[in-house]
Amino acid sequence: METRAPRHYDLASLIPIAAGLWWLLAAHGGGWLLWGLIPGVLLLASGMSMLLWHEVGKQTQYMALGALVGALFWLPAAWTGSAGGAFIALLLSAASFFVAGRTALRYADRAEGAPPPPMEARVFAKAALDEALTGYFVAMAKSPSGDLAERMCDEAAKLEEVLRSRGWLDDPASFHKAPPAPESVRQTAARAVGVDYQRLRYPSGFIPEPTLPGADRWVSHERNRDCAAWMLRHDAPGRPWLLCIHGYRMGFPLADFRLFEPRHLHQKLGLNLLMPILPLHGPRRLGWQSGDYYLDGDLLDLLHAETQALWDLRRAIAWIRAQDPTARIGVLGYSLGGYNASLLATHEPGLDFVVAGIAVADFVPLLWGHLPVPHRTYFEAHGLSADRLRTLLHVVSPLACAPKLPPERLHLFAGSADRVVTPDQPLRLAKHWGRPIEWYQGGHLTFRGERGVLRCIEGAIAGAGWERPAP
Repeated sequence: METRAPRHYDLASLIPIAAGLWWLLAAHGGGWLLWGLIPGVLLLASGMSMLLWHEVGKQTQYMALGALVGALFWLPAAWTGSAGGAFIALLLSAASFFVAGRTALRYADRAEGAPPPPMEARVFAKAALDEALTGYFVAMAKSPSGDLAERMCDEAAKLEEVLRSRGWLDDPASFHKAPPAPESVRQTAARAVGVDYQRLRYPSGFIPEPTLPGADRWVSHERNRDCAAWMLRHDAPGRPWLLCIHGYRMGFPLADFRLFEPRHLHQKLGLNLLMPILPLHGPRRLGWQSGDYYLDGDLLDLLHAETQALWDLRRAIAWIRAQDPTARIGVLGYSLGGYNASLLATHEPGLDFVVAGIAVADFVPLLWGHLPVPHRTYFEAHGLSADRLRTLLHVVSPLACAPKLPPERLHLFAGSADRVVTPDQPLRLAKHWGRPIEWYQGGHLTFRGERGVLRCIEGAIAGAGWERPAP
């Protein structure tokens, strides 16, 4: 990583400043400004912030986001304004994109045990893509404020009291119940992005513990009461099942099939695939975006979201076993799905393996670190600190209990340049599991096709003794 002494001013910040000024001031009429306003403001503001305050975080996130928007908007800007001016804007946006990735990696905290990412252009671009995604997540997040903030701080103390008095903090496994298989499952044939699959719908049956604060509000979310899943199943009996758990803001076929690649996992490797949709995602969403209110809004709702996620995933496994009593089942999850895959490993017996990819291990530093400073100050002054939030989420933490699988059936992979789930997260899970991590030199969004990732997944399948079908 960076070994040079820091400078008072980082002159690389002049690139996004120039890009922002060009987008805003290379006036070519109202049409130009329509497309140049968003990238111009983001690039200029983040560049000036980096130059004068030099605190990496939201600066690089919004810089990368502005650069990416500029790269997308240059064509309509050229159409409505000037082709030459738009091309210069594109070049400046691209340069700013690399500056954002380079700066983020240069000042990233070094996680002991993680290989340092190469400081080269292709890795800068991968890191910048992660920064842009994080910038989008942060910009769209609904930070708890006003009456919600007051209520949340008040309910945090009550929630801890209930969890502690019922003994659930000392014995997190007793907080969770094993769900029965659904009695009736609606299956509908569907096709998306060239893939034929079955849509599954059935009641979740999850009811949060009524003594927990917020339980009544959680039950009121009608669209979340039904489970949904995508299934690809072979006609030939006896094929193993892979439970595929998607990431944050996903839960619709276009994204899920790109993530889990049916042509490779289903056709080439011959696996039955079941892709359950996490609570508040996809057809179960409450807001206009998939995943709204899962990691934003009322932070205490994450306890209910994760409790239901574990219930729903175990209910999906129970349904597989009801249909196929001798089924061999493995689990593959990415990012938020990696968190839930590792949570399954601590509560669900009889799995053949679990692969946790680019996995979150502890939500607290991610959520707390992205909160605006005034919110953190208010919460801490009213009794809701990061430590208390970690205590409240202990019952749904994959670090709270020992896994039910032997160590050789647990697998992890992670990116050394990941700026969404930074390397310290999978390292904590690896330490808890007593397992090594398969590292790749890339970011959060660029793991597909990495040899280390394919080696990890296929190694898990081979280690479980799953045989490929004859060609």
